[in-house]
Amino acid sequence: MKKVLIAFLLIGFLTACGGQAADAPASPTGEPASPVDAPTAADTAIPPSEAPSPTAVIPTLTAPPPTESSAAQTGAISFTNDVVPIFQSRCWKCHGGDKIEEGLDLTTFAGLMTGSENGPVIVPGDIENSLLAEQIVTQEMPKRGPKLTPPQVQVILDWISQGALEN
Repeated sequence: MKKVLIAFLLIGFLTACGGQAADAPASPTGEPASPVDAPTAADTAIPPSEAPSPTAVIPTLTAPPPTESSAAQTGAISFTNDVVPIFQSRCWKCHGGDKIEEGLDLTTFAGLMTGSENGPVIVPGDIENSLLAEQIVTQEMPKRGPKLTPPQVQVILDWISQGALEN
């Protein structure tokens, strides 16, 4: 389980650090801004009256990264709108349609909750005991094709944490 926690923290860290270069402002021509155009420390300094107090809560690496899903608007992850599209794009080649490897059918909520030949893969509300969570965090799954992105992993983990509801 330590591996899952370490991988989860690593994914959060990489997600948090990965988008910094993309945030650089562009010039009106669409070219990246030159160093001359970059804001200086004086431009970005926080006035002392607005600086956080020494007792301010600092976010941890386990805070979920932003996602581009309906969850960003509602706070709740939808199985139908958020989780199924991820399964469809990354998992259904082996766990859907004509091919159901290891007896795990990810095309329906009932199939997912039935689990695989190895037993249940989801424990609602419990990431640490959900085999599916371990498999996607450690990137053991999917075996073939592109791996899940950190935001996709986070959506599935959040959905499990929220009780793995059929919504």
